[in-house]
Amino acid sequence: MQEILRSTDPTVIAFAKAILAGEDIEVFEMDVHMSVLEGSIGLLPRRLMVRADDADAARIALRDNDLPVLE
Repeated sequence: MQEILRSTDPTVIAFAKAILAGEDIEVFEMDVHMSVLEGSIGLLPRRLMVRADDADAARIALRDNDLPVLE
């Protein structure tokens, strides 16, 4: 698994997941329930992970839609 996106903005996460689903790339969202620990203030970022084989295609799809991508 490789991390391809990290954000505290839930709309960015939802948009990225929709893009990747449209490309048939399975995505796993990490740190979803961290808001319980932080008090729901959105301080800790959520991370999107994809299979290593899909990482390049996922990065291209996200960049094409002007989303920030981790290298």
